Amino acid sequence: MSDKINRVVLAYSGGLDTSVILKWLQQEYQCEVVTFTADLGQGEELEPARKKAEMAGVKPEHIFIDDLREEFVRDFVFPMMRANALYEGTYLLGTSIARPLIAKRQIEIARMVNADAVSHGATGKGNDQVRFELGYYALNPDIKVIAPWREWDLTSRTRLIEFAEAHQIPVAKDKRGESPFSTDANLLHTSSEGKVLEDPWQEVPDYVYSRTVNPEDAPDAPETITIDFERGDGVSLNGEAMSPATLLTALNELGRKHGIGRLDLVENRFVGMKSRGMYETPGGTIYSIAHRGIEQITLDRGAAHLKDELAPRYAELIYNGFWFAPEREMLQAAIDHSQEKVTGTVRLKLYKGQATVTGRKSPYSLYSEKVVTFEDDQGAYDQRDAAGFIKLNALRLRLLGRRES
Repeated sequence: MSDKINRVVLAYSGGLDTSVILKWLQQEYQCEVVTFTADLGQGEELEPARKKAEMAGVKPEHIFIDDLREEFVRDFVFPMMRANALYEGTYLLGTSIARPLIAKRQIEIARMVNADAVSHGATGKGNDQVRFELGYYALNPDIKVIAPWREWDLTSRTRLIEFAEAHQIPVAKDKRGESPFSTDANLLHTSSEGKVLEDPWQEVPDYVYSRTVNPEDAPDAPETITIDFERGDGVSLNGEAMSPATLLTALNELGRKHGIGRLDLVENRFVGMKSRGMYETPGGTIYSIAHRGIEQITLDRGAAHLKDELAPRYAELIYNGFWFAPEREMLQAAIDHSQEKVTGTVRLKLYKGQATVTGRKSPYSLYSEKVVTFEDDQGAYDQRDAAGFIKLNALRLRLLGRRES
């Protein structure tokens, strides 16, 4: 191997793939491995990852298990939600938005332990390899990146299991058979891809869903909630102040209960292929609808429409891994400026897969009942002004019409 690697920080879950990667790095690069496991609210017990890393010979001081839930929601999810970002009009970017935080923490740990390299378990077909590595290079241009799936010959689950057994790596019973689909989870969402989901004509089997009840089985009575916003960020639920991660956790439970946030999507990957995935984003779906609701009465038309033009570009930057790029930061500055008066309360009704805004109020509301009323507006709006407004806007259309006649 050229460019001798002495120490590498591995994004490590403790699952089959990253357990094999850990041993492979030790053998192939003859280097010391530091493991980093991020708690992003995926709902899994993470301490077993510590035990597995110790069994693989990782020093206790080189095993990092970090609770990043608050940072994830506060510094990544909420800024994205301020932008009303939806990739290809529907996807709330649950996997995409987690990758820059993982990359950021990996680079921080690499500096702490004087590592030469970082490594991840993303395959060479997906978007995550791009997201991780663009993040690494943005934060440390000279870091060495090791992507085993682009280097090794362990190209099947059978080969991975054979390698694991040959090196006394424990293999869970459910990993010995072919996995029916793969999942990724964090506090914002759960995604499922592959195998039973690869035919886009076939309906997603009910057993794939893990974060939401079937809307048909959701409560027959609707539930009404309120979310308070300050400067574009949610701060309380039903009048109770909550931290960002606590708020999203509570909304997740409400969304789960009412079957809200399911999405069956065929998307365009950054690497060029189309893929079919199933996404569950219960709390994020409720939150995004509520955020739109408070913006409806607090944003000026010009600002609101410009945001709608910028949102697809912003979403694409996140999806493609450019969170740390200057253009995303420029867009964020504009978006955050637009949120200065996005403060108030939104009321929503949750019912059988739907979250519907039923009311909104704000001390900074631009909505005027006096102006829009069908009753006597007492001179607030002179309807005769509309004639000149229409004639000026019609001028070019009239000129075109006369030319064509």
